[in-house]
Amino acid sequence: MYRLTDEGKRYLKNGIPEKRLVELLDREGEMELSEIDKKIEDSSIAVNWALKNRWIEIDGGKAKLKKVPSKFELQESIHAVDTEKSVSDGVVDKMVERNIVEEVREDVVKKARDQLKEGEINELTPELIKTGLWREARFKEYDIKKTGTKAYPGSRHVLSHFVRKIRRIFLEMGFEERSGPYVESSFWNFDALFQPQDHPARDMQDTFYLKNPSKTDLPEEEIVEGVKEAHEKGVGQSRGWGYKWKRDEANKAVLRTHTTSVSVKSLAEIEPPAKIFTVDKVFRNETLDYSHLPEFVQVEGIVADESMSFDNLLGYLREFYRKLGFDKVRFRPGYFPYTEMSVEPEVYFEEKDEWLEMGGSGIFRSEVTEPLGIEVPVLAWGLSLERPVMLSLGIDDIRNFYFENDLKLMKESGF
Repeated sequence: MYRLTDEGKRYLKNGIPEKRLVELLDREGEMELSEIDKKIEDSSIAVNWALKNRWIEIDGGKAKLKKVPSKFELQESIHAVDTEKSVSDGVVDKMVERNIVEEVREDVVKKARDQLKEGEINELTPELIKTGLWREARFKEYDIKKTGTKAYPGSRHVLSHFVRKIRRIFLEMGFEERSGPYVESSFWNFDALFQPQDHPARDMQDTFYLKNPSKTDLPEEEIVEGVKEAHEKGVGQSRGWGYKWKRDEANKAVLRTHTTSVSVKSLAEIEPPAKIFTVDKVFRNETLDYSHLPEFVQVEGIVADESMSFDNLLGYLREFYRKLGFDKVRFRPGYFPYTEMSVEPEVYFEEKDEWLEMGGSGIFRSEVTEPLGIEVPVLAWGLSLERPVMLSLGIDDIRNFYFENDLKLMKESGF
């Protein structure tokens, strides 16, 4: 079988170029070639084939009509192919050469005819379309009340969707994204955040200490000495923790327990004013249950600017949760070794009619910022990712994200 190409369909509708040229010259007389270009699409094709057929001649840049053929065989053959009538092999070869028709393979034709033999057809198939035999098909009536099988195309994991959304929120608020290594020194994970070396959070019960590597490098000596002095003697009016700070303890390698290590490391590199955020994994030695995981994602941010105040901190957090879809946000006092004042943001969960805590925030203490060369206020927060996602989707078990991987949830979330 043969069927018309897009070019053939155009010639079927408008006429082959050489036919249009002959008709134009028959009406207008001789014409400049430049004028023909303006009036006929595919003018070069028209002139070429009209010359070959000795219908026109060119003299002094003008085309003149020599004769009008009694019929245009190629045009008639195009109509014949369109209506599935026979065409001589010689003309078919010429049409294939000019890309007016294309051959439909015999196996495709056979498959299409076999489909027609099955009786009423549910759907158009590629074979029916390619051969044009769909015109002969009897299609089943369409039932508008009948529901089809729901398709679930590939989509992003729920957490991946929200990570992208959170990144977009912070970027729209003018923040720069930073990242850091999973394996971090105790110095950046604890000491630089003014956590004493005997703090319970540093115990094996909460922190994963590594055997290989067991130690990591410390930063330049000026920063190390500044942090050591903050712990032993304090900064400004602060008296510090009053113990002998140990370098070996700060050298220990850990899986970072929070992305605040990225924030405090960034403080040693930036020049205020600056706004930085991180969305990444952290690790804690937690017992696995419906609300705790040893590995989860934290949303971290800092704003270093001399004009910042505690009200600005609350404003940033309110705006973040508003963009995330939570209109009701409140704050209650909290305590963290490295911030003062400190608050824990809470959002209202309509379905459970209760307020749920989302993480911690505050203004970095001078014991954190001054050893790093920062002399302006620094707003800081470390927030949960999984908890607001659970609230948004009505999930009551955090293990669904990592261990259960509920396919029904993943499919129906549509991300």
